[in-house]
Amino acid sequence: MLRVRCLRGGSRGAEAAHYIGSRVGAGVFTGWVQRTLQSTQAATASQNTCAADDKATSPVPKDCPVCSYNEWDPLEEVIVGRAENACVPPFSVEVKANTYEKYWGFYQKFGGQSFPKDHLKKAIAEIEEMCNILKGEGVIVKRPDPIDWSVKYKTPDFESTGMYAAMPRDILLVVGNEIIEAPMAWRARFFEYRAYRRLIKDYFNSGAKWTTAPKPTMADELYDQNYPIHSVEDRHKLAAQGKFVTTEFEPCFDAADFIRAGRDIFVQRSQVTNYMGIEWMRRHLAPDYRVHIISFKDPNPMHIDATFNIIGPGLVLSNPDRPCHQIELFKKAGWTVIQPPVPLIPDDHPLWMSSKWLSMNVLMLDEKRVMVDANETSTQKMFEKLGISTIKVNIRHANSLGGGFHCWTCDIRRRGTLQSYFD
Repeated sequence: MLRVRCLRGGSRGAEAAHYIGSRVGAGVFTGWVQRTLQSTQAATASQNTCAADDKATSPVPKDCPVCSYNEWDPLEEVIVGRAENACVPPFSVEVKANTYEKYWGFYQKFGGQSFPKDHLKKAIAEIEEMCNILKGEGVIVKRPDPIDWSVKYKTPDFESTGMYAAMPRDILLVVGNEIIEAPMAWRARFFEYRAYRRLIKDYFNSGAKWTTAPKPTMADELYDQNYPIHSVEDRHKLAAQGKFVTTEFEPCFDAADFIRAGRDIFVQRSQVTNYMGIEWMRRHLAPDYRVHIISFKDPNPMHIDATFNIIGPGLVLSNPDRPCHQIELFKKAGWTVIQPPVPLIPDDHPLWMSSKWLSMNVLMLDEKRVMVDANETSTQKMFEKLGISTIKVNIRHANSLGGGFHCWTCDIRRRGTLQSYFD
């Protein structure tokens, strides 16, 4: 049984624990972080009483349209995001911490306004073609509702404009027959769930479980207002110390920081996902699922699927620029770890909200078919060597909004059963 204990022992764990303790108070923090960081051991112990034949069961109601346990079973139904009306988020402290310095002027100038119209038009066309190709592959495609994201809103704690409904993977996590709405961590994404409510109500009325994680207030206390970031060097130093712009004031997480492999779900502590959010998920999904924290040498952790993308049973793409600190545990468990090739996206192409490593942010249609960027020929060759057929789609302009194929989708139904890939 693979047991992944993020930040346990060593300087990273000590510094992260000290930092969180300083934010929530030593008395409250004592014991809680130990339960969080050692959740794998507790969850594993709870599984020991399960019968052997429980390893391949399907508790989902027979006619429920929602059923997905991993990232690679045959895809039957998916939600694909919309680029329509996408707006640049206001340049607040949490946005600054998650974006690259060369684009800070862009956010300061255009925050609250539409992304460049011509670029947006091309992104919309690319995603429409992607939807057509998915339908041609036999996949049912659903879309969120178009919303005017430029409307300013105000809560008792903050005011902001919205962003988009482009990345359903960021806000929705499907575990079995349950759809979990993530609370999110950016103020510009506070009301993003509204675009998906029609779809989720339909799934609920058809038998799916529907859970909304505790909605954070997003008060000033959730963010380190003095987060000392001025350069790439600052990012590396802070990440190595386990310091992030989000505090432990209240639970927050983006669904895209979780990635599924049957009974085992992996997550990273990032700029948008804190330990309280991870602990909420661990308690919510226990004892049927085991939530493991893993970490990376990443100066700006936000969303796991361009860093560590599980593409098959015992098969994972691991970003060579952001090595996983626990990778030997996967190798010892018999997993094959693939380092994808260097992305081919040119330096002058705008990536306002992401890195070039969206090249590895692929969508598996099943174990032998993958949707990959038409421009990333070296990545295509990698998959072909693995015996996986590539479905080539150009979403280069859609990439600029912050996501690859995995980000732009949320798989609602995959044909498969609940398995354990680490026992």
